[in-house]
Amino acid sequence: MKYLVLLGFLAIIGSLASALFFMMRDGRDGRPKTSNMARALGFRVGFSILLFVCILLAWKLGYIHPTGIPVGQ
Repeated sequence: MKYLVLLGFLAIIGSLASALFFMMRDGRDGRPKTSNMARALGFRVGFSILLFVCILLAWKLGYIHPTGIPVGQ
């Protein structure tokens, strides 16, 4: 499960870096702007939602367990 979460975070960071790259490069030197930055940010949102759903599903199926302060103390 740790590797799945790590892979999800890497995908989120990678798509965010890709959006930054396209933001800095598109529209320079007379070239028209493209929708690559918006697409990369859309993928980031999709990866974030997918990671959240996977973590929630793993908790429901018992693959991961919450830790921390017990309720009521």
